[in-house]
Amino acid sequence: MVFFLNYNGEEMKYDVIIIEEVEYELLKRIVSMAQYYKDNSYRASIEKLKNELDFAKIVSEKNMPEDVVRFNSKVEIATPFGVNRTYQIVTPDRSNIKENKISILAPMGLALFGYAQGDEVEWEFPTGKNLINIIKVDQIVREIKMQK
Repeated sequence: MVFFLNYNGEEMKYDVIIIEEVEYELLKRIVSMAQYYKDNSYRASIEKLKNELDFAKIVSEKNMPEDVVRFNSKVEIATPFGVNRTYQIVTPDRSNIKENKISILAPMGLALFGYAQGDEVEWEFPTGKNLINIIKVDQIVREIKMQK
């Protein structure tokens, strides 16, 4: 399998993040709210996503690869600390850390979104920057509703 390095030096299967068009519009709304977040890690994660959105490949639902992290995906990750975890990326109203459901607005949710199974993602841990490996991505039936 061939992997590309993005502008951060991260290994990526598809060269850029891939986002479904309806989810892209929702993410643009989230990014536009970044100035209102007081937490530095949230702002940094949103800023990173904002930069990646400039280069993202936007696709229709039918052309969306099954191995890309998106809303409702279950993502198994490996950290440099030897810990594997599985999280589901959800809308903020459905987040529940006890159920391993993390909000798209959480820094890790923002960091993983649009990356694919096999990708390396740079992540800011309390101990500094490290790489997360995306081991597996499973898609859960989803319906994302956007308010006009």
